[in-house]
Amino acid sequence: MMRWSSDPLAERLHLSRAVADAIRDRQAVVALESTVITHGLPHPENLRIAIEMEAEIVAAGATPATIAVLDGNVIVGASSEQIERLSRAEEMHKISRRDFAPAFALGWSGGTTVAATMIVAQAAGIRVFATGGIGGVHRQPPHDISADLPELARTPLVVVCAGAKAILDLDATLEYLETSGTPVIGYQTDEFPAFFSRNSGLPVSVRVETVEQIAKIAKAHWSLPSAGAVLVVNPPPQESALDHRLVEEAIEQAIQQAEAQGVRGQGVTPFLLSRVSAITGGASLRANLALLKNNARLGAQIALALAKS
Repeated sequence: MMRWSSDPLAERLHLSRAVADAIRDRQAVVALESTVITHGLPHPENLRIAIEMEAEIVAAGATPATIAVLDGNVIVGASSEQIERLSRAEEMHKISRRDFAPAFALGWSGGTTVAATMIVAQAAGIRVFATGGIGGVHRQPPHDISADLPELARTPLVVVCAGAKAILDLDATLEYLETSGTPVIGYQTDEFPAFFSRNSGLPVSVRVETVEQIAKIAKAHWSLPSAGAVLVVNPPPQESALDHRLVEEAIEQAIQQAEAQGVRGQGVTPFLLSRVSAITGGASLRANLALLKNNARLGAQIALALAKS
């Protein structure tokens, strides 16, 4: 691994040679988060999807950079051995913006959330980040708001996702994004996807048909004062997407179970996703895996378009 030094956080980054070389040569690089490995999916699906997402990016002609924290070190471009460690270890922290200081001081290991991955990617000089779904405003309690949302408002990246996680209040999440000035670009869609479902009934701020249009919008947005991220929403593949009503019924059941068991804080999202998967007979898990690969592929195409522009 190579050290990258340009600012205080960057001095803590350990970049793989492939990622460091690609950034130096202004080639296309796509950041990937690691809480999907440590907290989002069960083993061995978590390991398999991490490998498959990287393979999608490589096949498109870009360089993948899976980001994580291991023993207090920030890894940018995790090796296959490091990814396997993340997928199997039980005592992994879920690391967001607030958790970097204790992680550094106490030598934690864990998966980086959307917010934390954005911070690291920006410090490393990566401009595109692909994930499954962003965090947002929770249904209950509504004051539970993911750190992903303010991070999107202040960190200049292209973030590719299938909307916000379906267990959230999507309408309130979109209102927050509008208030914070985050463009929501629908890739070949007029609607904000509902993660497992292609439709939510909620509009995006602009629709585009090509990755070149996304690259142009991103560069124009970043020319504005204090501009943050450009959020690109990519509907899940038609063949794996679920009916929105079916998902809503499963989510309501899962929320009731979470309340009955007293699940709170960072444990809510993984609990609800796990219960929705069980209630839908694994259909939501299959949709999740498909959309993750789909987003990685689109992220690579956008990174290539930015590199050429």
